[in-house]
Amino acid sequence: MAEDMAELPAQNTAEVTLTICTTCKREGVDPEATRPGSILMAALDAADLPAGVSVRGVECLSACKRGCAMVLTGGEERWSYIYGDLDPEAHVDDILAGAAAYAATADGLVPWRERPQVFRKQSIARIPPIKLPSKD
Repeated sequence: MAEDMAELPAQNTAEVTLTICTTCKREGVDPEATRPGSILMAALDAADLPAGVSVRGVECLSACKRGCAMVLTGGEERWSYIYGDLDPEAHVDDILAGAAAYAATADGLVPWRERPQVFRKQSIARIPPIKLPSKD
């Protein structure tokens, strides 16, 4: 039994947060219309979020040329990700699936082929965890 338990991946109970830039624009969108970042935030607010995942909005992530943009974080032991070029009309389900997969990891490293395509193709940056694993 103890040998079986040793094979289970470590769990990370830190809450996962989707931080959405609410001021993001997308190229070709009417500048007087509701910002696509606000539309994405509203869509995620209305969605059934995966267990352990919350969403919050902020004004400006400084990824203006890649709007809509978001950050995926999950405590000091997980890698964080910044994604851009998100479409509030097309990517909500993929964002939720990617957040669920991320929340299921201890370190934030979801195997590439298991990530939604939007997470594979539209990553702006990957940021190491505050608490790096030891190399011992």
